Order: sequence, then structure tokens, then C-alpha cells
Amino acid sequence: MNFFSDKGGLRYSVREFSYEGLGFYVLSDVYEPGEDTFLLAENLDVKTGDRVLDMGTGCGILAVLSALKAAWVLALDINPRAIKCAKINAERNKVSKKISFICGDLFSPLRRKTIFDLILFNAPYLPAEEKPREWIDYAWTGGRNGRRTIDRFLNDLPNYLKHGGRLLLVQSSLSNIEETLTMLENKKFKAEVTDRRRFFFEEIALIKAIKH
Repeated sequence: MNFFSDKGGLRYSVREFSYEGLGFYVLSDVYEPGEDTFLLAENLDVKTGDRVLDMGTGCGILAVLSALKAAWVLALDINPRAIKCAKINAERNKVSKKISFICGDLFSPLRRKTIFDLILFNAPYLPAEEKPREWIDYAWTGGRNGRRTIDRFLNDLPNYLKHGGRLLLVQSSLSNIEETLTMLENKKFKAEVTDRRRFFFEEIALIKAIKH
């Protein structure tokens, strides 16, 4: 375990990792990128000039990678420690001028006229009876059937994605991937699973959807 001091002199315990030549810190109580995050990172579909929303930004790795091409990125997370961490990593990788940061619950902090070309979401998808107790729990706790956050996200998604806009969503077979595809199709998206990874007790899928 290492320690990091910010510009205000506050000291944090951190883990550190690198990806594609970029360096990242992960503060305590922030989700550390795993196979689900890297599945998204390896399939990023960011185009020059895109406006990108990184929902549930965590340490900010996807926001930073997106900012290398995008015109603007909004990094959003319910966890205030994650927003702090994402800001640190944006500054560390010299893309902070292209990223804005908001702490809040899914789309609730945004106005309806905030429209994106691409939305990324590594959703909390693990079934869990208990409600989140710590900030870090919000990164993985999906409610009884694993869909509490996914369904809320999908219900509001069309209001914030332009026609022809894209969604990249990661979720687990434990939270019913087919139900997600059906919901997207009912909301006038063309949706498909574009990549899969098999683990001991689950399959992680990357869903790509395009709004008609």
C-alpha cells in the first residue's frame, strides 16, 4: 500500500497500476479496475469530437482513455471518493481540461438537454440482498436480482443519448443479459453482445447498443 498527498496536503492510501502506458491511482473505498473494466477499455468506441458520459467512473480510467479522442467527457459517480480519484488521475495523465466531474446518482444530476454521443457504464450487477453500506459497495451491489441499478439506468438512457448514439454496457450473466437486450430493443435500440469473458461462476458480457 502506497500513500498519495494531493495539492491540499491531504494524504490518501492508494494502489497504483498502469494501462496502455498511462498511470493510475486507486484511492481506498474506490473500485479497483478488474476484468469487467478492462473488457470495456479494450472495446472503447470513441470517435474524434464525441461527447462522452462515463457513468460510474470509479478511478476514472475510462474517462481518461476517452478524453484522448473525445471533445468532452463527463465523469459521474455516486461515490465522492471516486470523483476525487478520477480528478487526480485526469490531472496525472494531462487530460483534466477535457473532463468534467459530477457526484450523483445515475442521471439525476443532469438536465434533459445534456445529450451524449457515447455513454459507458460498467454497471453494478451482482445480486445482493443488502443495500450498500460503504461507498465502495455501490460499485458492485445490484439488489436482489442484480438489476436494481441497471433497470433505472436503462429507463432514463434514451433521454441522454442522441439518435445514432452508442451505449457500451458491461454486465454479468448473473443479472440476466437477455432482459437487458430486450429492454434496449423495446426502447428502439439496436443491441447486441459484442464480447464475452467466462469466469468461475459467471459470464461477463459487453453490450453495444445504438439508438435509432
